[in-house]
Amino acid sequence: MPNPAKLLKLLDPEIRAKNLHAARLAMRGYWWDLRKPSMPDPVFVVGCSRSGTTVTYETLAASGAFLAFGYEIPQFWNSLYGPLNNGWESEAADATHAKPEHRRAAFRFFYQRLGAGWVLDKTCINVMRIPYLHRLFPKAKFVFIHRDGRDNVSSMMDGWRKGRVDGGFGLEQFFGPSPEPVRIDGGKFREWHFFLPPGWRDYNEASLEEVCAYQWIMANQLALEAAKEIPENQWIRVRYEEVRDRPVPTFEAVFRKLGIPFTEELEAHCASLDKRPTSIVTGPPQKEKWRRNNPDAIERILPKIRPMIRRLGYEANG
Repeated sequence: MPNPAKLLKLLDPEIRAKNLHAARLAMRGYWWDLRKPSMPDPVFVVGCSRSGTTVTYETLAASGAFLAFGYEIPQFWNSLYGPLNNGWESEAADATHAKPEHRRAAFRFFYQRLGAGWVLDKTCINVMRIPYLHRLFPKAKFVFIHRDGRDNVSSMMDGWRKGRVDGGFGLEQFFGPSPEPVRIDGGKFREWHFFLPPGWRDYNEASLEEVCAYQWIMANQLALEAAKEIPENQWIRVRYEEVRDRPVPTFEAVFRKLGIPFTEELEAHCASLDKRPTSIVTGPPQKEKWRRNNPDAIERILPKIRPMIRRLGYEANG
């Protein structure tokens, strides 16, 4: 006799929708395994969290040239190589960690959910995985965006405290409890937020500003080192401040380097960016917001971040 409880579950619209979605993914996966449809190597938007990656990603996606998830996929990338299978080393990965099966798994994952086409991905942990991604996808293009460290670190501090419009940035939701005690900012934070950089254990009892400064330094250091090995025509560098102050010419240059026409619709979209909040934060971009939100904290860590600020081409006198 069929179990009545199970029969009732089959009639539940939400459960039926989930089962149907799972069946579709399975069928598309089988099709990929059989046919392996041709797909170009992706475009990756990379940068430190709160550096402008979301506005860059959403603007590129507005072109209609890409298949895009509309959200980050750290769980997928970490399933290939990440804390749960590398002894909690970090969320970084280099070329030695890339395996041919990772490339196949990525295209299968993309195809199952998006279909065949040119994929645009924005997952912030990938700023620490550029050599790995370049080994997997030799023809991939990288759009690297960076931001003045004072504003970037301040924004990260705000993100640690307040989360995002649709949830928080804490990492326990992905990994479970940390294997090491975390008592950041005197115990106010018991888990890491945003991403887990190499050397994270050394900062488990640091102040919040020191942790965010370290995350910002490591993200940009790993990106700049990786850029040395990426062909010039596959590396597109963008300053957040130019996105904020000169969005039309800035994005026109990015689209040109990607080989995508800069249409009137895209020009209008870019021209309105100063009035358009992104999907994860509220309010328009503001210059030197750190002076209002976290002035004392940023002054304390300025000596630590000043070398990277200058390396990225910013003035760092005040």
